Amino acid sequence: MSLSLTLVSPGGALAPYVASGQTLPPATGGVPFNRIAYSAAHVVSDPRAAIDPWLQCAVDWDATIAYRQRLWSLGLGVAEAMDTAQRGMGLDWPTSLELIRRSLEAARTFGPGALVASGCGTDHLDPATVTSVDQVIRAYEEQMEAIEALGGRLIVMASRALARVARSPADYERVYDRVLRQAREPVILHWLGDMFDPALTGYWGSANADAAMDTALGIIQAHASKVDGIKISLLDKDKEIAMRRRLPATGGLDGHGVRMYTGDDFNYAELIAGDGFGSATVQGQSDALLGIFDAIAPAASAALGELAKGNTEKFHALLGPTVPLSRHIFTAPTRFYKTGVVFMAWLNGHQSHFTMVGGQQSTRSLPHLCELFRLADAARLLEQPELAVGRMKHLLATHGIE
Repeated sequence: MSLSLTLVSPGGALAPYVASGQTLPPATGGVPFNRIAYSAAHVVSDPRAAIDPWLQCAVDWDATIAYRQRLWSLGLGVAEAMDTAQRGMGLDWPTSLELIRRSLEAARTFGPGALVASGCGTDHLDPATVTSVDQVIRAYEEQMEAIEALGGRLIVMASRALARVARSPADYERVYDRVLRQAREPVILHWLGDMFDPALTGYWGSANADAAMDTALGIIQAHASKVDGIKISLLDKDKEIAMRRRLPATGGLDGHGVRMYTGDDFNYAELIAGDGFGSATVQGQSDALLGIFDAIAPAASAALGELAKGNTEKFHALLGPTVPLSRHIFTAPTRFYKTGVVFMAWLNGHQSHFTMVGGQQSTRSLPHLCELFRLADAARLLEQPELAVGRMKHLLATHGIE
């Protein structure tokens, strides 16, 4: 099959393009990573379900779990039922809990090393009807109890309801104190910037990021033994590094410090590589909890393997070309990045269709998807080039471009 096709430029013009046909070498495995790396994984919708896609969600469970098995096979953990899985953008709490249950069962079957941490939030509440911090606490407790009953570890997700009703940093301190005291084992906290979710503006009680960071760090210091780490997604590497250097050097999951899980889909390569600051390893480097790792899983796995062997140059050579792709997928409006993640899964044959929960496949334009295709090709992330070209041609044809 020819690798030639016609793509749409950002300005709307048609231009010929020939895919390179280059792919990454198959993952060799066998090298334990020296970073913890979670991929926030997407869900595969069921396009055959007779539902109202904007109002209800239907999941293809077999394809969804198969994708998680692929991530585990590459040495990546799964951050389950997070925003990449369209949590709060089409995936409701009952379906999220079912997803968590199925993922935990699959991890046990897969065997040792299949890491899963699951999103615990308050999204079964309608923020518009919440009037008190106590309601937020009860909502967190309800989801905590349900996930821990399944044997799951918690990622305590940022709460839209809390952002709505909190009046000061003290309200955040009260909520997280209650949540962390009750957690069975150390949790991952979650700080999602307003570029990902405008409803989280002013999280931790301040619109000033430095003041918000002080509050979050105070909560972590007070409960260091109950906090494995914090994932921050502010798309600001300097703020992440500043916070990382202030994390407790003791406590955490293994007693060796509270980890920084980078959620920076613009600067992850250099943040994971680290700067060697201080004597505590966790203060000089970031672990990872990234939505982009869903889309670039083979490159992420290979790069982390090289980093573990001390081959920093090879790490950057593998991961560096993925950064332009990630920055494009996460371009503003950033919250629509899920469309690019699912598009990549479809191009690479990990699902049979390009439809999403909530009809979210419509959130990005055809020129955006064409540029995504070019950047994925440049990063050698079209795993089956002929299949990817064929599917891209099919998408173009549905838009009137033969």
